[in-house]
Amino acid sequence: MKEYNVAVVGATGAVGEEMILTLEQRNFPVKNLRPLASERSIGKTVKFKGEEIPVEVLDKDSFKGVDIALFSAGGSISGKFAPIAAESGAIVVDNTSYFRMEKDVPLVVPEVNPDDIAMYKNRGIVANPNCSTIQMVVALKPILDHYGIKRIVVSTYQATSGAGRKAMEELVEQTRAWFEFKFDECKPVKIPKVIAFNCVPHIDVFFDNGYTKEEMKMINETRKIFHKPDLPVTATCVRVPVFRGHSESVNVETEKPFDLDEVRRMLDEAPGCKVIDDPKNLGYPTPIEASGKDETFIGRIRRDESVENGLNLWVVSDNLRKGAALNAVQIAEILIRDYL
Repeated sequence: MKEYNVAVVGATGAVGEEMILTLEQRNFPVKNLRPLASERSIGKTVKFKGEEIPVEVLDKDSFKGVDIALFSAGGSISGKFAPIAAESGAIVVDNTSYFRMEKDVPLVVPEVNPDDIAMYKNRGIVANPNCSTIQMVVALKPILDHYGIKRIVVSTYQATSGAGRKAMEELVEQTRAWFEFKFDECKPVKIPKVIAFNCVPHIDVFFDNGYTKEEMKMINETRKIFHKPDLPVTATCVRVPVFRGHSESVNVETEKPFDLDEVRRMLDEAPGCKVIDDPKNLGYPTPIEASGKDETFIGRIRRDESVENGLNLWVVSDNLRKGAALNAVQIAEILIRDYL
C-alpha cells in the first residue's frame, strides 16, 4: 500500500491529539507524521505507533513534501497557512469554520455527501463541518433520502471540549471551587458564564438576528451539505457541564408519511449510525456512553403528535471523534482511495 506524508496542524490541542490517535487506530498509511503547533509547544512530543515524535513549530516551510495536512488550530491559522500548504502540494482537510461556506470549497461528511470531495481540486482544500452539524446530518441523511424533509428544529447540549482543552479545565476548576465553597473563584474565561452545574445558551458570538454564530453554522452548513439552500432550519445551541460528547434534540417534519419501526430499522442500518431506543429499559444514548466511539447514536425515536409527519430524535456523538478527528480522517481516506 502506498504511504503518505501527513501533517497535523494544532497537534497538541484536544482535536489534534484525537486526529493522531485516529490515524493510528484506523491504520492510515502514514509514511511520516509531522506534528505542527505554535512556539508554545516547543519541546513537546506526540506519541504515534509507539514512537515519540517532536512537535515542530508551524511556519511557511512546514509543508514541503507533505501529501495531506489536517488542520485544527483555529480559523486565523487555517486562513493563513492552509493556502500555503495547498500551494506546497498538500491537500488540506480543515477542521475550522474558515473555509466552510466558500462556494468553491467542499464541505463534507463522508456518510452524507462523499462525492463533493472531488471539489478539492478547486483550491486543494476540503472543509470539515461543525461538530454539532456533523452528527445531525449523519442521523438525518436516511430520513432525507426516504421521506424528504420540510423543516428541522434542533436544540443542542454541547460539551465543554467543543470549546477546547482550556474550557474543559475551566469546568474542572469551577467544580472544585464549588465543592470547596469558593464560589468567588468561579470566574468564566473560555465560556461566557460559569459552566459548572449550569447551562449556558451562548456558544460563540451573537449576531444581530439574535442567533449565535454556532447556531448559524448549523443552519447554513446543513443547507450546504444537503444541497438544499432554502431548507428551513432553526437551532438553539447550549453549552452544558459535560466533558466530551454532544447531545441534540432534533425535531423534523418530513414530506412523506413514515412508519416508526421502519425509521428505526433504516437508521440502524445507515452508515455511521447506531440506534439505542428501548427507553423502558434505559435504552437511550448519553455522552458518557458515546465517548471514544465512532458512531452517531440515535434514540428516543418517536412521533411528534403536534404536527403532521413530525419526528423526534435524540442524537449523541463524541464531538472530538466523529465531530472532528474521525470525520477529517475519513475524508483523507476517501482522498487516497479515489483521488491520489
